[in-house]
Amino acid sequence: MMWNLFIQFSFSFLATAAFAIITNVPRRALICCGLSGAFGWMIYWVCVDLGGTPAFGSLLGSLGVAFISDLFSKRLKMPVTIFNIPGMVPLVPGGLAYQAVRNLVTGSYQAAASYTVQAIMIAGAIALGLVLSEVFNHNIRNFKLKREAIFLKRKKRTTKNVHK
Repeated sequence: MMWNLFIQFSFSFLATAAFAIITNVPRRALICCGLSGAFGWMIYWVCVDLGGTPAFGSLLGSLGVAFISDLFSKRLKMPVTIFNIPGMVPLVPGGLAYQAVRNLVTGSYQAAASYTVQAIMIAGAIALGLVLSEVFNHNIRNFKLKREAIFLKRKKRTTKNVHK
């Protein structure tokens, strides 16, 4: 079990970092890109290993990638897409899409339809995870700004009352 965990983490890290290199991500962000992809893949892998569907695992994995990408972008003061896009690479259902096209070409239309539906569900789950994370992060930022504005108003009010 531990060896399998290490292999899953290592290869997802390497795949993400390699894609980041291909897409010209700055050198100082490569490790964080690899970690974002490995983090999302580990969430997906654990979810599927515990009996969840691949679509649900992809949803949770993309939420994880989006969350950790937001942390890395704040830490390194870089755009979040630098970490988001490579981080999603391990979750992309490329094997299913290949099987769908392969079965379509060979005439196995029922299998092709099945693989296509699975690939679309997983791709939709990845997109939904990114959207949900962005909405969640946006609401947190707005809440913090409103809280700070209220705090400043109260501070001004108490300062005025003290000086009277």
